[in-house]
Amino acid sequence: MLKQVIQKNDAKARLIIGIVSVVVFVAVVALKYIAIPVDPSFDVHVFATINAYLNGSVAVLLVIALLAVKMKNYSLHKRTMFAAIILSVIFLLSYIAHHALAGDTSYPKDAPYRAFYLIILLSHIMLAGIILPFILFTAYRALTAEFPAHKKLARITWPIWFYSVHRCYRISDDPSLLHLINVI
Repeated sequence: MLKQVIQKNDAKARLIIGIVSVVVFVAVVALKYIAIPVDPSFDVHVFATINAYLNGSVAVLLVIALLAVKMKNYSLHKRTMFAAIILSVIFLLSYIAHHALAGDTSYPKDAPYRAFYLIILLSHIMLAGIILPFILFTAYRALTAEFPAHKKLARITWPIWFYSVHRCYRISDDPSLLHLINVI
């Protein structure tokens, strides 16, 4: 097993994780009401493509990390999970930039598979909205070397995190088209 990296302080961890989670949630919800003007020659949808690659990379890292821990290669597991968290932070920043610059895009009402798309989107939004504190608490339990608690929480966190990143969407330059990129 790995050594403790940070000193255990559950009260402080709850406070920090709670603040970070609320700030991120509010920032993402606020995107519905924010549209930053941008030079028309700049393709704001480049962020959507970046987001797809970032999320796809996180999904691959999550699978590698799961395999590493199953093989008891805890050092690889730790490095891979750290990379997944870093890429998720970069994704979040890119996601915020994209939606702040591109504004809100709706799936066309008469488009085929609209109901299917909205069901997937709704489940993704709900799970993505709750996963951050789970990720942070799971990482905290690992960093404080509370491995039984980490393992118990990871069994809930991993599948939700994986679901929230394994499908990547890119809205094309033509708002009437939705390209679904299956990274995995």
